[in-house]
Amino acid sequence: MQENSEIKGLPRATAKRIPIYYRYLKILEESKIERIKSKEFSQMIQVPAATIRRDFSHLGELGRSGYGYSVAYLLEVFGNILHTKIERRIALVGVGNLGKALLKNNFRRNENLKITCAFDVSSAEIGQKINGISVFSMNDLKRIIQEKSITTAITTVPSEYAQEVVEKLVESGITAILNFAPNRVKVPESVKVQYIDLTTELQTLIYFDENFPTANKFRFSK
Repeated sequence: MQENSEIKGLPRATAKRIPIYYRYLKILEESKIERIKSKEFSQMIQVPAATIRRDFSHLGELGRSGYGYSVAYLLEVFGNILHTKIERRIALVGVGNLGKALLKNNFRRNENLKITCAFDVSSAEIGQKINGISVFSMNDLKRIIQEKSITTAITTVPSEYAQEVVEKLVESGITAILNFAPNRVKVPESVKVQYIDLTTELQTLIYFDENFPTANKFRFSK
């Protein structure tokens, strides 16, 4: 299997699609699907088959002509790239409705991802435990993050507070941030930020639903 050091030269666009591929491959695995062809996978995830084949080609010979791809093998390859065997501790900032929902779910389908602490400014939330996870004051942010050696954080605070919160996270040693506020924030080049805009995601879903009505009506190879 490819070692992670061998895939550092992946194109950025390909690297961004790998977690998407992995997520849908897990769905296939749970559905007892053993192999799939690029055309079928394309219909499932709405990525052109040619793009899928090109992305996969960067990682070696992952499939066979006429057979397609082994789901189990693809999961092994992509799992290695994504370090799915290594536990990733995550800090969450903002314990509103969305934050509470994330804490209650806590990546149940991904054994390596785990929110281990949460932070808020509300006295009503500080000191509480949600799904066994303690909610701390923002005053304790730097201390707790460094004690737990956390480098990844999720922020669900409103847009007007996002920049301030992100700066505190960066100061605490966070290098990867998932930001649910759509407004862009300024960070050092060494810090990676991924934005989740639920409105945009919903609009994209509606677009595909209206323009690709048969996208999910496909057959898997047995």
